[in-house]
Amino acid sequence: MESLIITLFIGAVAGWLAGTIMKGRGFGLIGNIVIGILGAFLGSFTFGALGISIAAGILGMIITATIGAVILLFLIGLIKK
Repeated sequence: MESLIITLFIGAVAGWLAGTIMKGRGFGLIGNIVIGILGAFLGSFTFGALGISIAAGILGMIITATIGAVILLFLIGLIKK
């Protein structure tokens, strides 16, 4: 249960940050949480494949998830056009 709450918190923060970075391309609170969680998977997969480690702990997870969410929002923006 605790890991679910942490995952939702990290997803919410990462989704909000990604929406802010991408200048309003967010999808609301629930959408941003989903984008943040998917971004966390995308970011961890991408950085793992490249052999890059950003930081440890919750801050590292938030940074990784935010970068992944920004990439995801960028890709969604390309598809929507």
